Amino acid sequence: MSLDGISVALSAGIGYALGSLAFGYWVAKANGVDIFAVGSRSPGATNVKRSVGRGAGNLVFILDFLKGLAAAGWPLIAYSKSPSLEYYALIGLFGGIIGHSFSVFTRFRGGKGVATMLGGVLALMPWAALVGVAVWLIVFYSTRYVSLSSILMAVSLPVSNWLLASAQALVWISGLMAIVIVYRHKSNIGRLIR
Repeated sequence: MSLDGISVALSAGIGYALGSLAFGYWVAKANGVDIFAVGSRSPGATNVKRSVGRGAGNLVFILDFLKGLAAAGWPLIAYSKSPSLEYYALIGLFGGIIGHSFSVFTRFRGGKGVATMLGGVLALMPWAALVGVAVWLIVFYSTRYVSLSSILMAVSLPVSNWLLASAQALVWISGLMAIVIVYRHKSNIGRLIR
């Protein structure tokens, strides 16, 4: 494997720019709500749904999902003839998650990256994504905790990739994404423990 520096920088930079698109903040603001001042103070789809309404929350989820899909998907198209295309796509997705979590449009505040991660994961590792969605649904309908469902979905990804004998890059990057998602949920974890 040989990675081209310009391609790495483009994948990361465009991924970050796409991830930074602050749909949760903008949709809430269009409805007269400062999403950083209500509920969990997160611009993610769950807080938008609770604070603004179901339609707004679902719209934010779809838009955040699509930006993750785009962040991972465009390198698969642009570098389709490169033996390293999977790596560029993974770098793009990771950049997208970081952009969503630390958006340049909201003074480096952001959501937890779950919908964005899911969009990119579907493009890169569809079987692991399906397992992750199944884990989310089972945990949510058993406990009614979105945060716990999201954490366990993220943790399931590296485990699924390892069990499916996926490429090492997929195992490691999905593990790294899981760490970011768990870290972003640290306040939720404290509340769950209490």
